Amino acid sequence: MALTENQLKALSALVRGAAPMRAQELAAAVGLDQSPLTVACDELRDAGHVVIEEREHEELSLGDEAAPYASAPLPERVLVGMLHARGGRCEVTAAPQHCALSASQVGQSIRWLNERGWAKKVGAELVLTNSPPDGAYPRQPDELLIEALAGGRVARSDELARAGLDVAAAVKLLSKRRGFLNVKPRKDRLIAITESGRALLASGARARPTVTQLTPELLSDGSWRQTDLRPYDVTLAAQRLYPGKEHAFQRTLDKVRRVFLEMGFTEIVSPWVESSFWDFDALFQPQDHPARDMQDTFYVARPSETRLPAEALVERVKAAHEDGGDTGSTGWRYRWSRDLARKPVLRTHTTAATIRALAEHARRSEGPQVARSQGRSSDLPTFRASDPVPSRPGKYFIVGPVYRREAVDYKHLPMFHQVDGIIVDRQASLSTLLGTLAAFYGKMGFPKVRFRPSFFPYTEPSAEAFLWFEQRQEWVEMGGSGIFRPEVTRPLGIHDRVLAWGLGLERLAMMIHGLKAIGDLYFAAMPWLREAPMCRA
Repeated sequence: MALTENQLKALSALVRGAAPMRAQELAAAVGLDQSPLTVACDELRDAGHVVIEEREHEELSLGDEAAPYASAPLPERVLVGMLHARGGRCEVTAAPQHCALSASQVGQSIRWLNERGWAKKVGAELVLTNSPPDGAYPRQPDELLIEALAGGRVARSDELARAGLDVAAAVKLLSKRRGFLNVKPRKDRLIAITESGRALLASGARARPTVTQLTPELLSDGSWRQTDLRPYDVTLAAQRLYPGKEHAFQRTLDKVRRVFLEMGFTEIVSPWVESSFWDFDALFQPQDHPARDMQDTFYVARPSETRLPAEALVERVKAAHEDGGDTGSTGWRYRWSRDLARKPVLRTHTTAATIRALAEHARRSEGPQVARSQGRSSDLPTFRASDPVPSRPGKYFIVGPVYRREAVDYKHLPMFHQVDGIIVDRQASLSTLLGTLAAFYGKMGFPKVRFRPSFFPYTEPSAEAFLWFEQRQEWVEMGGSGIFRPEVTRPLGIHDRVLAWGLGLERLAMMIHGLKAIGDLYFAAMPWLREAPMCRA
C-alpha cells in the first residue's frame, strides 16, 4: 500500500503511543485538522493497519438555574442550617423570616429535605431528623458535581467518575431539577495501530506526495510521475452553499406571468387605489351590496374622490343599474349615485383592471374614425345597441395585490395577490373557460382540478376552481370564474362573450412550496428561504 503523508503521520504517532489514542489527541499530535485525519485513518482501517473503536460518553455542564449555587449552598442546606440554629424546629410560614429564602423556595425545598432525610414536615412545622451534632450533613453527590462544574466548565462523565465523583447519583438528583444540568451524548473514536501497521512502518514505508489536482509545475518538471492524485469521494459531507436567488413567492409570480404569456395573453396593469366605479359599478355590483361596507372594503380618505371616465360610459353604467338600459335587464331598480361611484378604495380585486382593459378593447374595436370623433383619446365611444360592432378577439391578464378585510387564517390575508384574466371571443363558451383554467393549472404543476357551480353578481354562469392540496389532503378553493353578464359588457361596448376569472396567487404558492399557511410566504425565515428548491420534480 502506498501511503499518503497524512497516513504516514498517523501511523508514526500511533506506533509511539502505548495505548489507543482518541481522534482529537491524534490530530493534535500530528498537527492536522480532524477532518483530513479521519479520512486518513478510515483508509488505514480499510487496509487493516489500524483499528477504530467508537465509545459513547456524556458531556456535562451546569444549566442556567444551577450556576448561582456553584458558589452558594442549595436552598435545602440553608434551611437545615436555620433549623439547627433554632433547635431543630420552625414553622413553615415563619421560615422565610429566619433565612435568606423566599416562601416559594422554602416550599420547593421541603421535598428535597424529605428526600435526603434531613428534615420532614410535621403539621405546620419543619423538624430536623437524625441531625449530626453540628448540623452539618455530609456533602451530597449533586452538590459535589455542581462544585466540579463551576465556572462554566464542561467535563466528561467518565473523567469525573475517575476523579472519585458518583456521577450516576449526581445526575439522577440534578435531573429532577429543571435547568440545573445539561447532558449531551458524545462519541469518542479510539484509534490503535495493528501488527500489520507496525510491520509496514518497520519495512521503511515512505509517503508519496498526494495532490487533488494537477498543476503547471507538476507537469513542467515531471514530478507528477512521483505524485498520487487523490480520488474524490462524492459521498463525503461538504460545505453547504446558498447562492443568491429570488424569493420563492416572486418565482411563483413570474412563472404565472410566463405561463399566461405563453398561452397568448397580454399583460395589463391598473392602479392599486381604484375608484368605486371601476371596482364595483362597472361590474354591475349594486351600490348597497354588502361587499361595499366598511367591514369588507378599505376606503381611502385622501383623496376623498376620484374622477369618473367619459360621461357616455358613466350614463350607460348608470342606466344598467337603474333599469337595465339597453342590456335587456331590468337593472337593480334604485337611484344610482355618482358620489358613491367616485369614492376611492384599495382595489378589492384585480377585475377592476380587466374591466378597464375591456373598455379600452371596445374603444379600439370601434376603429380610428370613431375614436377620433370623441374629442379626447381617453374617452370611450357612444355605444348604439341597434348597430352593434363586432369586437376583435382578445385575451388579457393581470397579476397584482388586492386588499380586503379578511380574517387571517392559513389561507386568508388582508392583502394578497390575484391573477385576473378575460377572453373576448364571440365563439367562446363555458367549456373554453374551464379548459383554459385547467391548462393553466396543469402548466403550474397541478393536474387535478375541479370546478363547482357558484354565484357572483357579475358573471352567469359562474364556477369556482379547486385544486387538490396533497399536504393537507383536501380540495382548496382557488378563485371564481364565469361569463360576464350583458349588464357588465354591453355598457362598455362589447356584444361578444367575455370569459373572466380571478384566482388567488398566495394559495397557489403555498401549495407549490409545501407551506402550511400563506402567511409563511411573508416571514423572513432564513432557513426556509435558503432551502426552498428552485424547481419542483
